[in-house]
Amino acid sequence: MSIKNVVLVHGAFADGSGWRNVYDDLTARGYRVTIVQNPLTSLADDVAATTRILEQQDGPTVLVGHSWGGTVITEAGNHPKVAALVYVSALAPDSGENTAKQYEGFAETPDFVIDVGEDGYGFLNREKFKVGFAHDLNDADAAFLRDTQVPINMAVFETPVTHAAWHDKPAWAVIATEDKSFDQAMLQHMAKRANAKITNVSGSHALFITQSKTVADTIAEAAESA
Repeated sequence: MSIKNVVLVHGAFADGSGWRNVYDDLTARGYRVTIVQNPLTSLADDVAATTRILEQQDGPTVLVGHSWGGTVITEAGNHPKVAALVYVSALAPDSGENTAKQYEGFAETPDFVIDVGEDGYGFLNREKFKVGFAHDLNDADAAFLRDTQVPINMAVFETPVTHAAWHDKPAWAVIATEDKSFDQAMLQHMAKRANAKITNVSGSHALFITQSKTVADTIAEAAESA
């Protein structure tokens, strides 16, 4: 095993506990896995939270991001310990681009509804949560995800990435083909632009839970190949 360290970065409206299945799978294979808890308050704050974890790694690391976590790893992935990037139905802006720009020219996602409060923080709409985020989870697990949401400061989507790490680091992507949070064409476009090796898998935006084996297999491939 060429790389043994894996760092997992969650996305918006979630926390690190959703990675449990991936964590269990990879640790059973002998990987040292650490999970970032993003504050979701700003891109800088989330990158800082990720960098703190990267600093704790004892060697080359595979950095993995789901959804908004893809923007985070695109910036944080410039850290010298990062040897490979894995995007899990994730955003991947280019240098100088913000996250919001990724949506331009792609289809709307009517089942993915964000309710934004007066303070500028967004939650996923309770009624639409399961269909928009996790339609392949059972009702109880989807309800738990819904009720443990971490709101995100919507201003983060306007902050540009300084330098996209995928220009310098090899990338992989796992894309859920029934993802209702992003237009499928948008996910494919971002992954191809990053020269990522793409694996398509049937699943919802919650593929980090429901397709954890495919995600873990891809991370292991990145660790072996990078």
